[in-house]
Amino acid sequence: MKKIAIYGKGGIGKSTVTSSLAAAISKMGYRVMQIGCDPKADSTINLINGQEITTVIQYLKENGSCDDLKEIIVEGYNGVLCIEAGGPSPGIGCAGRGIITAFEVLEELNAYEILKPDVVLFDVLGDVVCGGFAVPIRNGYADEVIIVTSGEKMSLFAARNIKMAVDSFSHKNYAKLRGIILNKRNIKGEEEIVLKHATEMECEILGSVPRDSNIQLYEEKNMTVVQGDSELDISKIFMGLAEEIVKGGEGI
Repeated sequence: MKKIAIYGKGGIGKSTVTSSLAAAISKMGYRVMQIGCDPKADSTINLINGQEITTVIQYLKENGSCDDLKEIIVEGYNGVLCIEAGGPSPGIGCAGRGIITAFEVLEELNAYEILKPDVVLFDVLGDVVCGGFAVPIRNGYADEVIIVTSGEKMSLFAARNIKMAVDSFSHKNYAKLRGIILNKRNIKGEEEIVLKHATEMECEILGSVPRDSNIQLYEEKNMTVVQGDSELDISKIFMGLAEEIVKGGEGI
């Protein structure tokens, strides 16, 4: 089982990239689980045709406890197992604590042993890597971290903070930084800017996702572009990235 935490600044397109990779990896014949670690609970929406999903936190709030994985997991496109941690209402409580609670529930229910995913993708907000948001890195849940960034200043600033967080736990043999995915914003000299930062961060660029209107076109239909039309150039880019992520590094 390969467990990957995907981080990135809010609004950088991290969930779009993560769900597209989940769809692509599933098309390679692997069993994929995607866990959304954001209170907005919208990480998996394009894998489940826009349907409402009961988050782990919501289910616990309404029922007190969870005894069945079926209550908090929805099977989406091509068998991708979709989970949303959820969180408190805006301005109330700690969102990071919601992630911790969700992970504890999955462990108590032996989710990984029962469902046996080949690849687990954690989609984690990366503006602030502290508390619950750092759990995938520091508690041994993830083996690798991938950072989604553009060439924009604040996105790269967040990427560097994430790298610092990963490095701070390196002595404990927790998750290691696998590399960067450039999600382009078409700013001047973007590739050169990101390459410079990647070099300074001592990590590689795993791939580049160009701006493509087909992504938005299919998201309006509540699906990833990979599901919408796997023959599009942009879909083939995601397929190539998926192959690099799954078969590169330590593999599965």
